[in-house]
Amino acid sequence: MVIADFSIFPVDKGVSLSPYVARVLTIVDKSGLNYTLHAMGTNLEGEYDQVMKVIGECFHELASDCSRISLSIKIDYRQGMTSRIKSKIDTVNRIAGKRLK
Repeated sequence: MVIADFSIFPVDKGVSLSPYVARVLTIVDKSGLNYTLHAMGTNLEGEYDQVMKVIGECFHELASDCSRISLSIKIDYRQGMTSRIKSKIDTVNRIAGKRLK
């Protein structure tokens, strides 16, 4: 399983990009993969090919009406592990002795 931390947005559509982010997140949500939206992007968890397929669909969605797109992807792979988005956060909170923001 991989966790991909990715952000994708058009750079040719002004300063308010929420409508474009919502379009992309609709694709992520419909994928059925585990994900978490955060202020600067999205964590997406699944098998490598599944995750890359979803990110590709997000790219093509924006490319349909955006002439310039920024896409950043960071991937963490750990063999045999599942539900890592939640477990990584839970582990840090446990070690810290409290729920961190």
